[in-house]
Amino acid sequence: MQRRDFIQSSLLAGGLSGIPSSQAIPAKPSLQPSIKLSVSSYSYWHFKGDKFPIEKVIDDAASLGLEGIDVLHRQMESEDNAYLQKLKKHAFVNGIAMTCLSIHQGFVTPDKEELKKHVDHTNNCIELAYKMGIPCLRLNTGRWNTIKSFDDLMKNRGIEPILPGYTEDDGYKWCVDGIQQCLKKAEECGVLLALENHWGLGSTPEGMIRIQDTVNSPWLGLLMDTGNFLEDPYDKLKMIAPRASFVQAKTYYGGGEWYSLELDYDRIVKILKDVNYHGYISIEFEGKEDAKSGVRKSVELLRKALAK
Repeated sequence: MQRRDFIQSSLLAGGLSGIPSSQAIPAKPSLQPSIKLSVSSYSYWHFKGDKFPIEKVIDDAASLGLEGIDVLHRQMESEDNAYLQKLKKHAFVNGIAMTCLSIHQGFVTPDKEELKKHVDHTNNCIELAYKMGIPCLRLNTGRWNTIKSFDDLMKNRGIEPILPGYTEDDGYKWCVDGIQQCLKKAEECGVLLALENHWGLGSTPEGMIRIQDTVNSPWLGLLMDTGNFLEDPYDKLKMIAPRASFVQAKTYYGGGEWYSLELDYDRIVKILKDVNYHGYISIEFEGKEDAKSGVRKSVELLRKALAK
């Protein structure tokens, strides 16, 4: 008997011929893009005391079943290649993606030498991200620095006067110029620049969109920080959500280091799903509670919101 005939006769003998095809062969599941959950290394170190090792952040992310970590540049031990490759390997063997490198820089300055320092720093960090296999770099616009202390800036709700003798348009021009000087390196390394709503010109969605539209490059996206629009956040988050390449989600268990917001994550996740966002949400725990428990509670909060 031919092999094909044998199989057919066996199926008939087993009474399978009467089973509808939809039951005999299970239909393929409908695959929907899902938002992935990450955690920022900043959640474990708020610029106070000894730096919390990035390796331990990776370990904690793996134990919580997360998919990635967002690395704070200032928290890294060094920029030596051996250290970068150690982090990359440690993340890989633990099943953790390094999703974003968050750096500090600012392009809002009339001083060309100062601007060059920030451009050089940004281009160097793009190279670091490339070496670590990180595909995204967090950018700030920079701010006027007319309020020197960050603590005082937070007391003033992130608002500061424009530098005397200049206009807001000047600030936008400097910022666009600085970003444009980093685009070649970003494209060369395959590292997407993501501009955050992080004070300064990025304090409003209109400011962020103005900069992105003026730069007009596929290598500049927006980074949505859920906790940096202090007043009426949801309408503002809605404005930048369609352009978001990365999301950082603030939580404040134990009370915030500078302020606390009562954020409705069911509402925020819906905003993201409504625009078909399916990248990473990186938890930025900024509370005074112990980081271990604060991050765990944050993961539970976000997972519950994402499941709805």
